[in-house]
Amino acid sequence: MSRTRIQHFSISLDGFGTGEGLTREAPLGHAGERLHQWMLKTGWWHEMIGKPGGSGCIDDTLLRLFAPGIGAEIMGAGKFGPPGWQDDPDWKSWWGANPPFHTPVFVLTHRPRPSIEMEGGTTFHFLNAPPTEALAAAREAAKGHDVRIGGGVAMLRDFLAARLVDHMHLVVVPILLGRGARLWDGLEGLERGYEVEMASSAGGVTHVMFTRAN
Repeated sequence: MSRTRIQHFSISLDGFGTGEGLTREAPLGHAGERLHQWMLKTGWWHEMIGKPGGSGCIDDTLLRLFAPGIGAEIMGAGKFGPPGWQDDPDWKSWWGANPPFHTPVFVLTHRPRPSIEMEGGTTFHFLNAPPTEALAAAREAAKGHDVRIGGGVAMLRDFLAARLVDHMHLVVVPILLGRGARLWDGLEGLERGYEVEMASSAGGVTHVMFTRAN
């Protein structure tokens, strides 16, 4: 059976995965790009935006696992767009005409709309469904490949609480946000169901891997 994976999701030292005050102009709220500076320095990111250079350390190596083996993604409404995007019939995501997913993407929202087919193989489907039903739909679309659980924070908590995540790669960034959406709330003892590994990088972040224990 395909696995469910959370990939390189960044959190602060105090556990926040996004800041407070999300808007169209500030997609991550007061956190800005501080949670993702480590990523922006890598060769993988430079290739994504068509620029030369970038680092080739462990950060880059792990980021290159983004696409291989992934057949579908599930994301929350807060990742797909800013607050209120459901009232804008022309909103088609943050990522322009050719989003980086290149798979079916299932957006969990209380206000579904017709699917949107984008360039490059990405099609956004909109579901009002609990995690188990959303995962069943994504697995069918993934055709035996893995399903990425893409965030935001509240959706990750829901899937983790339901014990539906097989592998999780978190990136702990050495900043303190103090407010926003905190990943660990309500997940006390989660680590007992996983084998946990950690590795520090020259880029200053710590990679934490949770793999479901057999």
